[in-house]
Amino acid sequence: MYFQLLLYFIFSLVAVFIVLFVFIAVLRWHYASKKRKFPTQFSIAFFHPYCNAGGGGERVLWCAVNAVSTAYPKVKIVIYTGDLEVSPVEIIKRAKQRFNITLPNNLEFIYLHRRKWVEAENYPYFTLLGQSLGSIVLGIEALRLFQPDIYIDTMGYAFTLPLFCLIGGCKVSCYVHYPTISSDMINKVIQQKGKRRTISYIKLVYYQLFAKLYGLVGWFADSIMVNSSWTEDHINTLWKRPLSTYKVYPPCDTSDLQGLPLERQKTKSVKIISLAQFRPEKDHPLQLKAMYHLRQIINEHVWENIELVFVGSTRNQEDEMRVVDMMDLCKHLSLENNVRFKVNISYDELKNELSEGLIGLHAMWNEHFGIGVVECMAAGLIMIAHRSGGPLMDIIIEDGAGQNGFLASNEVEYAHAIHKALLLSDTQKLSLQKAARGSRVTKDVGSQKISIRFRQENKDAISG
Repeated sequence: MYFQLLLYFIFSLVAVFIVLFVFIAVLRWHYASKKRKFPTQFSIAFFHPYCNAGGGGERVLWCAVNAVSTAYPKVKIVIYTGDLEVSPVEIIKRAKQRFNITLPNNLEFIYLHRRKWVEAENYPYFTLLGQSLGSIVLGIEALRLFQPDIYIDTMGYAFTLPLFCLIGGCKVSCYVHYPTISSDMINKVIQQKGKRRTISYIKLVYYQLFAKLYGLVGWFADSIMVNSSWTEDHINTLWKRPLSTYKVYPPCDTSDLQGLPLERQKTKSVKIISLAQFRPEKDHPLQLKAMYHLRQIINEHVWENIELVFVGSTRNQEDEMRVVDMMDLCKHLSLENNVRFKVNISYDELKNELSEGLIGLHAMWNEHFGIGVVECMAAGLIMIAHRSGGPLMDIIIEDGAGQNGFLASNEVEYAHAIHKALLLSDTQKLSLQKAARGSRVTKDVGSQKISIRFRQENKDAISG
């Protein structure tokens, strides 16, 4: 009986794979014949459902679009976006206002109506899996609306790669800012196992299985780009594609910021700048707690002249509510007189804030790279970032003659790092600012043009 059940299971599994294979083959034939029947201009599509968000990921997108348009002016460039409430003109205008980037005229926007399928709030449990499967639904809509020759995911929706590769017959590439799952996340669960054993064990198994699944979808990318050494290590561990993986630092035009004077105007006040989108992982509350601890260790007269300015953009109503919650936390910690919020400001206003700042703060744990960190350093701020991820591995040197900033892991360490920066003499401050502005990463990122690494046949096809 058991043998019969085993045979039944094996035959059922084989039958499912055959049906799936036939289904994929039919769909691929359909899209291939559609392409032959209606030949169009060679096209490259960027999958970026939140292209109007105004964060570091969007800077990468628009610089990539500009780079491709400049290199291949005859190629049709398409952006898959879920920003239904804004027009193409408004998206282009925001890119100019937020990043000082002028986009080409040959852009076409394909609007996706199923973006809710990738929003975390719809998946209170098994969020990673839910969003990943939801991205397939969104990807199906995208492929149905437009079939490109080359597909590039710039938002981390790796589960769309097999879809466009197997069914769309596209050459597939991706720019990975942050792996959906990482060994750090798994290790964090392992460390918590003793607290709630059953729940932690289930979560650990879920993470491990999801990591295997994530590793499989990565094999469908023809070319993989990562934004930092930290991301590169994790992607190589998960996807095991080191020969197809390239480290391409996020483009950040620091030339304008490097023109700001290093020596600040002599005033009693000290401005601390926190530059990041108002997203939960950026951990703005940690910075407020650090300010609370700072107040305990410095003179009250000095404290009265310290101001923390949060500068960042909001993507949606949830982010806007996060800003309101932070304002409430300021009042709870009695910091409201020392904290300001500058939300969705223009590039010129950002430059003005950076020119007046002395210290920069960044608190995200395992930040994949840290464009905001680089921008602050280029502007001449003394940077304090989290002791993890990109800032630790690629950007900040904390010890020795080459020191260009400080690292911290919790609110107490952040408070003491700020205190250290305040105690520096003018000569020491200037030395640190020069080291930050002259660091290798600040220069490399400032001058680097993001490039898409196509296979030779893709280059020939585009040129032809």
